[in-house]
Amino acid sequence: MKILKDILFGVSLQTVAGSTSVPIHKVVFDSREVVSGTLFVTIKGSTHDGHAHIDRAVDAGAVAILCQVAPENLRPGVSYISCMNTRNALATVAANWFDRPSKSLKLVGITGTNGKTSVATMAYQLFHHMGYTTGLLSTVDIRIGKEIRPSTHTTPNPLLLNQVLRDMVDAGVTHCFMEVSSHGIDQDRIAAIHFSGAVFTNLSHDHLDYHKDFKSYRDTKKSFFDLLPKSAFALSNADDKNGAYMLQNTLATKRFYGTKRLADIQVKVLEKSFEGMLLKLQHEEVWTPLVGGFNASNFACVYAIGLLLDQDKTELLPVLSTLKGAPGRFQSMLTENGTIAIVDYAHTPDALKQVLDTITSLRTRNEKLITVVGCGGNRDKAKRPLMAKIAVAHSDLTIFTSDNPRMEDPTAIINDMVDGVPAEATQKYLTVADRAQAIKTACTMAQAADIILVAGKGHETYQEQNGKRLPFDDQAELKQNLKTIN
Repeated sequence: MKILKDILFGVSLQTVAGSTSVPIHKVVFDSREVVSGTLFVTIKGSTHDGHAHIDRAVDAGAVAILCQVAPENLRPGVSYISCMNTRNALATVAANWFDRPSKSLKLVGITGTNGKTSVATMAYQLFHHMGYTTGLLSTVDIRIGKEIRPSTHTTPNPLLLNQVLRDMVDAGVTHCFMEVSSHGIDQDRIAAIHFSGAVFTNLSHDHLDYHKDFKSYRDTKKSFFDLLPKSAFALSNADDKNGAYMLQNTLATKRFYGTKRLADIQVKVLEKSFEGMLLKLQHEEVWTPLVGGFNASNFACVYAIGLLLDQDKTELLPVLSTLKGAPGRFQSMLTENGTIAIVDYAHTPDALKQVLDTITSLRTRNEKLITVVGCGGNRDKAKRPLMAKIAVAHSDLTIFTSDNPRMEDPTAIINDMVDGVPAEATQKYLTVADRAQAIKTACTMAQAADIILVAGKGHETYQEQNGKRLPFDDQAELKQNLKTIN
């Protein structure tokens, strides 16, 4: 229980009707969760407006309403407070409600189009193996020390985010690594969160259904760094053309990592295979089971994070060399006849190209590369033909299929993809709308030593279709159709 005025500390208020000294027993932004003694925060979304549910919330026991526009009829005994932006206010209220837990952690936020999950997961592994009680907030899962919780969003809503951070602090967590999505930034989910550091991985075509244009998407990411305190660090990818731009106005300590351009932390690939890479990191050689140039970049990034969090470099490298990638990120399995099957989360044009470029750099060309790929429904349609064009250009055969069609017709999504296939490549693809059947087809067509890439879903164990989440696992489908030995 807290007093309303203490929860509102830091919120820029416009009007106040009623007492701010009332006790609050719960804070919600969903009127269905209201109980007696609740502060109800109205959020104006794209499809629902919380203002329409104020009376329902009061009927259910809400004693205070935080809104952007106060209702005309004020109910006696209820406090009505208005502010300019309830999304931003909710973040401040949530932080106050849970006693600002982010200030008690070394919290590092990782943003970018691709690589967020890999970097956050590897950083978590690094500090966990170095003996710290460590936290992780990722697309795959939430980890509090050794406890694992399911993840529903890349960046949770402010109440859930602060609750998890409070649980981490109470569990003795000292360092936490979290993915920060562009939606999370734009919707003020991370407002009022104190970051010790922030990382930029890269930027490419994604989420333009939400941000409308690339500049808006880029500048949303940049705003994360603009608001960092002077005490924090800002780490950016020197190889990305937006890497320097991201840190242009930050007050934080600037550092860069890279594989090609001059950077504070430089890495070079000396040897590579499907089993891993030999890297030259600064002046040290180190082996990693990670595969691909993008993972060399991730490796350098995590090393830099370790240094910026005051870890000794001689202790970092031995642990770094044992780290594995995040689930569903270039996750490979070998069959009895030498066929290699790879599952990867690549669901953007740039990510798909990076994975295919990596496979191309490792293959002998004596084998076929079969790619199974789809695009999500009710999301950015502009990337569909781009991904199809990339897939057929880098594969011997591409099978276009479903990937979380949601409320769209899977066939219509596939047709949008096919529009990107050049006329000269029409013999290089098949369309199989059923994903399980598409994977089975790829496995049936693969010969000894061929390579199968199943892209798009990675770690996901479901297929979203017609408003339902149905069980589905790319890795399980591959194992069912191939005689794997790992």
